[in-house]
Amino acid sequence: MTEQLNADPAELAKFSDLAHRWWDADSEFAPLHQINPLRLQWIDSTVGGLAGRRIVDIGCGGGILSDAMARKGASVLGIDLSTKGIRVAQLHALEAATPNVQYREVAAEALAQEQPGEYDVVTCMEMLEHVPKPESIVQAAAALVKPGGWVFFSTLNRNPKSFLLAIVGAEYVLNMLPRGTHEYLKFIKPSELAGWCRGARLDLVGTRGMQYNPFTRRYWLSGDTDVNYLVAARKL
Repeated sequence: MTEQLNADPAELAKFSDLAHRWWDADSEFAPLHQINPLRLQWIDSTVGGLAGRRIVDIGCGGGILSDAMARKGASVLGIDLSTKGIRVAQLHALEAATPNVQYREVAAEALAQEQPGEYDVVTCMEMLEHVPKPESIVQAAAALVKPGGWVFFSTLNRNPKSFLLAIVGAEYVLNMLPRGTHEYLKFIKPSELAGWCRGARLDLVGTRGMQYNPFTRRYWLSGDTDVNYLVAARKL
């Protein structure tokens, strides 16, 4: 079954083993908790406010971004293929009484066939570099969003600088992430992502880079897309 899905069994197992730590802000997922306000603010300001929007969050994991968008007044569906991750997200939503958020264990491609053009916003953050066919996820995101709706991606650039900072630095020197979290060859150049977006009839509107200072432990958005970067696109 898994071999037929756009998913790497080893990647699913890796994140499933850590699923119980999704909502521990001092765990391996600390960087996601730290960058979440930045990406949430950028998405919210780009679309002119998330309140009242219908959103699907592809690769939601334990629901960190899904939960935050729901608290902004959106109606959010978080989807993932990690059973344990989805259960953690559902449990957190119950415990935190998060309004208007639901979670499903379903592939983006399957949901796109089931609910085409039903969402105002689609997000897919820190997920494309973990699947065998990222271009298929881009196509699914484009199918899920309404004409004129917004699609957001974030991923890692592929170049020597990103290898040094995102893998050697983050995983081996600073120990911010478990070793083996990322595979360099799965990183995605902005030109590659732009090409997939054009092929899916998504018009690129904006790109931002995310930077980190290991001494102050502060993240910020900038115009430097050499390592982590975010993309905003609209459905034509």
